[in-house]
Amino acid sequence: QVQLVESGGGLVQAGGSLRLSCAASGRTFSSYGMGWFRQAPGKEREFVAAISWTGGTTYYVDSVKGRFTISRDNAKNTVYLQMNSLKPEDTGVYYCATTKHPRVVPTRDADFGSWGQGTQVTVSS
Repeated sequence: QVQLVESGGGLVQAGGSLRLSCAASGRTFSSYGMGWFRQAPGKEREFVAAISWTGGTTYYVDSVKGRFTISRDNAKNTVYLQMNSLKPEDTGVYYCATTKHPRVVPTRDADFGSWGQGTQVTVSS
């Protein structure tokens, strides 16, 4: 059973930066793709970014391209989301997720099967 624990959320002014971390345990981290999702109040959860198990392939939703960077450290069993130039519309609960199966390059929501508890990000204008 995989466990995912996010950290790094908080309150930041528009234009600021935050780095989210997600520590994984319970299975071979380096074999699984990882992703970040977010859910704003009153809205459905949406995909933000994903990274392959090797770290060689990444995907982003259009609204964060050029501002957010997903990365991973397989030696530390941790995936990161560096968020720069934050906007009020980036506010929400951010969840990390891992793919259902190993050695899958995640390209859609259905590729993911386990989720963390989330960390709140609030961007003030």
